[in-house]
Amino acid sequence: MIGYTTLGTNRMPEALAFYDALFALRGASRLMELDTFVLYGASMEEPCVAVVRPYDGNDASVGNGVMVALRTDSQDEVGALYTKALELGGSDEGEPGPRGDGFYAAYFRDLDGNKFCTFCLG
Repeated sequence: MIGYTTLGTNRMPEALAFYDALFALRGASRLMELDTFVLYGASMEEPCVAVVRPYDGNDASVGNGVMVALRTDSQDEVGALYTKALELGGSDEGEPGPRGDGFYAAYFRDLDGNKFCTFCLG
C-alpha cells in the first residue's frame, strides 16, 4: 500500500550522508536523485523513503505524530540500525527492547528530528 514516505530536510548534504550510511545496513541505496529529492530503497517495486527540500521553499519541520517504521528480520538488525543512527548523529527516542506481544523495537530521530522506529515481529 505504501509507495514512499517523504522526510523534509534543511541540511541536504548532511541528511544524505546520514541516510546513505543508515539505509546501507538494510541493502537500500539511492534509486533516484533530483535537485530537491533523493529516493532511497531496495527497488522501485518496494516501499521507499525520499529525503526532500520542501517544495514550497519554507523550512522543513517535523510532523508531530509522524513516524517512519523500518521493518527488519531480527532483534540484532533492530539494534544495528538504532546504534548506527546514534553514531551518525541521530538522537535516542527509545532503546531496543520488547514493546508488547511479539513486537521488538527501537526508536530514534534523524538529524532534522524526523522520528523512526526500527522493529521486528516474532
